[in-house]
Amino acid sequence: MFSAHPSQALFPHSRNAALAVCAVLGGLILPLPAQTPQEILAQPEVKTAMESIRANEPHFVDEQIRICQIAAPDFKEDKRAAEMARLFREAGLENVRIDKAGNVLGDRPGAVPHPHLVIAAHLDTVFPEGTDVHVTRVGNLLKGPGIGDDCRGLAALLAVIRAMNEAKLHTHGSLTFVADVGEEGLGDLRGMKELFGTTMKGEIDDFISIEPGEPNRLTDAGVGSYRYKVSFTGPGGHSYGAFGIANPANALGRTVAKIADFQVPTDPKTTFNVGVIGGGTSINSIPFEAWFEFDERSPDTASLDKVDAMFKAAVQAGLDEENARWNNRGKLSVKIDTVGVRPAGHTERDVPLVKAAAASIQALNLGALGYGAGSTDSNVPMHLGIPAITIGGGGMDQGAHSLGESDDITDSWKGPQNALLIILSMLH
Repeated sequence: MFSAHPSQALFPHSRNAALAVCAVLGGLILPLPAQTPQEILAQPEVKTAMESIRANEPHFVDEQIRICQIAAPDFKEDKRAAEMARLFREAGLENVRIDKAGNVLGDRPGAVPHPHLVIAAHLDTVFPEGTDVHVTRVGNLLKGPGIGDDCRGLAALLAVIRAMNEAKLHTHGSLTFVADVGEEGLGDLRGMKELFGTTMKGEIDDFISIEPGEPNRLTDAGVGSYRYKVSFTGPGGHSYGAFGIANPANALGRTVAKIADFQVPTDPKTTFNVGVIGGGTSINSIPFEAWFEFDERSPDTASLDKVDAMFKAAVQAGLDEENARWNNRGKLSVKIDTVGVRPAGHTERDVPLVKAAAASIQALNLGALGYGAGSTDSNVPMHLGIPAITIGGGGMDQGAHSLGESDDITDSWKGPQNALLIILSMLH
């Protein structure tokens, strides 16, 4: 149960025995009975918190808009981070700090250090510096770059903090709120890698990420990806005078043609893509360089590694065939640079965190539960074997990663309510 004045001395539970919480009473260790979401929702202070979220939603929609108008391209999230740090302090979180990567952290300690749950939303957007991030509003429809992904998640964090404060909710386990960097694009999950590898290494028992979208979504599998820039180089020369030497553009073409014929599994869904191609100086010059960027994805590490081996074999074959075609005149070389590694992983559906999330969605009547896979901040803890999920922050987003991105905030308060109920279920 939750109390405004927790005084019981509790022992931490292990990640694989989330309900093995004990209370010391007169020297006797007694188990603390598990509570269902319905039992939690029936408690007066929890009712107060849930009503707080609904009543304060207009304010946090305004905050969602205001925060989103602070530009935060990858690697330049510092201004938005500073504002979130200010808001965390204003909300009364303890030990508010910004780590080496730029993540903003704030603690809400429980009666004991463990179980320790981290709930996060990312600061960065896919949009480059200089993008007009002005947000417009017509009724419940918000439009602007990043308004859903992930300004909605940041607003949801703040709504949960406010509700817990207004209801004077205290948990037995401890809670840390994080606004993190580097979730998008070439950010390569650097915020999560720093959080789990250094900042809070060994301290996190469970992890929740909030992304835009309806609250009945539940991401329990992390789509991993390897990303490369492949550069073929040679001496180059005049298209007529130097004709007869190997051509980097031809080597690139041979390689891309081989990639196009890859056969990959549909279950688990595994994909590949040549997304960007460049090189050359003029139409009448044999280029001295031609390059392309390549992305491969799968929620299954073995499938991802198989595509990776196929890709590297295709690059080598493309190089060898072009050199052989011209008898090694103007012999080419190739360089493969890794530009991103997102680890794959998944969280088993029988772990307490997933069960708590599923039960919360049902208890709040949020609609049919939809499990899925995605590339989110949860990839890192999933890969490490730490229970992690990604949930929707409420509302309905459309056009993510486009200049026309929108977020319909009708009933968006349901997202923070779901996040809070999952937190209370895990930290009872």
